[in-house]
Amino acid sequence: MDGSGRTGGGQDAGARALEARELQRGWYGEPLGELFQRLITDLGLNQARLAAVLGLSAPMLSQLKSGQRAKIGNPAVVQRLQALQELAGQVAEGRTGALEAAARMDEIRDAAATSVLSTTTHSAVPADAPAVAPREVVRGIQEVLRSLASAAEVEEAARSLAPLHPHLAEFLRVYGAGRTSEAVAHYEAHRD
Repeated sequence: MDGSGRTGGGQDAGARALEARELQRGWYGEPLGELFQRLITDLGLNQARLAAVLGLSAPMLSQLKSGQRAKIGNPAVVQRLQALQELAGQVAEGRTGALEAAARMDEIRDAAATSVLSTTTHSAVPADAPAVAPREVVRGIQEVLRSLASAAEVEEAARSLAPLHPHLAEFLRVYGAGRTSEAVAHYEAHRD
C-alpha cells in the first residue's frame, strides 16, 4: 500500500479490498462501506446525497465503500463524516427529527472544516489547526441559540436579563435574534 491509501498492483482485487477494509477499521472504527451504509440508512440518504454532503465525488465514495481506496485524504471530509455520525446518533436516539436532520446535513455540507462542526466536547483543536473564520464561529453560536429558542423567546430572555446583565442581554439579542453580519461585527469587536 502506498502513502495515499491505495493498495499495490501485485495483489488481486479481493485481497486489496480486504486489506483496505481492515485499514479502514483501524482508522475509522469500521470499514467505510459499513459506515456509509449505516449513514445512508439512518439519515434516509442515497449514495449520491451522502457523497454530496461529505464533499466527495460519487466515484470516490464508491471506491472507498468497496475498498478500492482505503483512506480519505481530505481532513475536511473526515470532519464532515464525524459530524454525520454524530447527527445519525442524534436521529437514532430521537433527539433530532427528519426535517432538522436534513437542514443540519446542508449545514455540514456547506461548512468549512472547523471545530464549530463538532457537537461534542471531547476533542481538542490541534495547535497547528488553521484559524476559524469569525463568520464560522458566529454561525455556530447562532445555530446553538436558535436550536434552543425562537428569536422572540431570545428577545424576551434578553429583556429579562438587561437590567442586571446588559452585556449578556446584548449577546443574546445580537447572536440569537440578529443578523449574521451584525453578529460577526460584534464578535470581531469583542474577541481577545
